[in-house]
Amino acid sequence: MSQANVSAPPVRGCTCFRLRQLTRRVTQHYDSHLARAGLRVTQFSLLGMLLHTEPLTLSELAARMEMDRTTLTRNLGPLQSAGWVAVTPGKDARSRSVLITGAGRAAWDKAKPHWRQAQNELNVALGAENVSGLHGVLDDSLARFHLALDETPPSGAAARALSAAV
Repeated sequence: MSQANVSAPPVRGCTCFRLRQLTRRVTQHYDSHLARAGLRVTQFSLLGMLLHTEPLTLSELAARMEMDRTTLTRNLGPLQSAGWVAVTPGKDARSRSVLITGAGRAAWDKAKPHWRQAQNELNVALGAENVSGLHGVLDDSLARFHLALDETPPSGAAARALSAAV
């Protein structure tokens, strides 16, 4: 029998619920390691995204992080208060740009070994091959979402940018 004639089994359960369960658990794992450097994984990811880029507008950064601007602004607040990012006027009166500061680079550098330890432990716990496969499925799924919604994926995909940083 050809594969075209074989139908996939029905999907049962809620994908969002399962992803959120895993995300919460993985976030707790990274946060417990990054706390030693005074960061949360969301903050580490934002700093990493800004590490190797020119200043980005809030809209560009939100798109690369796959988050809405309100959430981004809320997450940038503590980084700005700590002096790790600067939010400056953009190219026109309506936009603002975000850039990492020297103190932000230092905070990211201090946190990087803790992130590496968390990643290594995750690789061992889940199996490096499974983690690699998971990354592929997640990247492919995100790309499919953009295609299905007829969206242009953000330039310089967040996963690649953050991977380059760490």
